[in-house]
Amino acid sequence: MRQHDEAMGRWEIVAGRPHPALRPGILSYRGIRIALDRPRRRLETPIGAATLLLGFGEPIRISRDGRPPATLVCVCNGLATTPAIGEHGGRISGIEVLLMPWAAFSLFGTPQYELANRSVDPDELPHTLGHGVGELAAALGALPRWADRFRLLDDVLLRWSRAGVPGSPQVERAWALLRRDWGAVPVPRLADEVGWSVRHLENRFRERIGLGPKAAARVLRLQRARRMLAAGRGQAETAAVCGFYDQAHLSGEFKAMTGCTPGEFVAARAAAASASADRMSGQATSLVLGPGAGSAVFSKTGAGRVGHADHQSL
Repeated sequence: MRQHDEAMGRWEIVAGRPHPALRPGILSYRGIRIALDRPRRRLETPIGAATLLLGFGEPIRISRDGRPPATLVCVCNGLATTPAIGEHGGRISGIEVLLMPWAAFSLFGTPQYELANRSVDPDELPHTLGHGVGELAAALGALPRWADRFRLLDDVLLRWSRAGVPGSPQVERAWALLRRDWGAVPVPRLADEVGWSVRHLENRFRERIGLGPKAAARVLRLQRARRMLAAGRGQAETAAVCGFYDQAHLSGEFKAMTGCTPGEFVAARAAAASASADRMSGQATSLVLGPGAGSAVFSKTGAGRVGHADHQSL
C-alpha cells in the first residue's frame, strides 16, 4: 500500500496479486482511493493491456479522439492507439483490473475490436454472459478491507473464467511472442510460429486482441520507448533500441499515440511526479494534468492540443 497526504487531500494505492489460477490472463489488481478538494485530470497513453475499472460509486469522465465525454462508474477499456483524458471530481475509489486482451475476450465474449479505442460500461456489453459487473463493484465497495476485496474479486473472476469463452492457444502464443520482443516480431513470422496464414492470424488477432498484429506492435514499441525515456535514456538511443527508423520516426509515432513529443512527455512527468498514477508497475503510462503543476507544465507544451481541447469539452 502507498499512501500520501498533500495540501489538496489524500490518496492511497494498493497493489493486489491475482490468484495463480487467473494468471497470466489477469495481470494485476490496483485498489484506488482518492480524496482531494478539487478535480483531477490525467492523460492515459496506450498500453498493451485491457482494463476493467470496478468503481465504488464516484464517476469518472473520459474523453478520446474528440468524441463527447463518457461519464462512467465502471469502465471497460480495450487496446488503444490514441490517448484518453480522464477526469474525476476529486473523489474516486475502486479497483482497476489489468488483463491480457485475450483474457478480456474470454471473460466477456465480446470481440475486442468492438472495444478498441473505446471506454464503455461493462454492463452494456452485448455479450457479457450475465455478468453483473456493477453488482460486483458494489459488493467490493461494501467490504471493509482491501484484502477482503481482492479475495472476493479472485472468487468471482475464477467463476467467470470457468464459464467464459475457451481460449485460443495460437492467439495467446502470438501475443506472448509479440509482447516478449516489444512488437519487433514480423507478422509473417508470428503466423508461421502458430501455423496460420497471415490473413487468418490478423482476423483472429483483431477478434481476441482488439487490434491487428501491426497496430498492436506499435503500442508495444511505444510502451517500451516511454519506459526508456522516463528512465533517462536519450531519444536517439531509444529510437534505435525500440526499432524506430530514426529519432524523427520515434517523435512522430510518439505524438500520434500520446498527443505530445517524447521531450514534452518526459518534462511533464518530471514536473508532475506522475509515476504514482501509472497503471502498470514499472511503466510510464500516465500524466497528471491538473489541477496543479502538471496542468501548468503540460499546457506549455505542444501537447496542449490534447490537454487544451479536452479541457474545453469538459
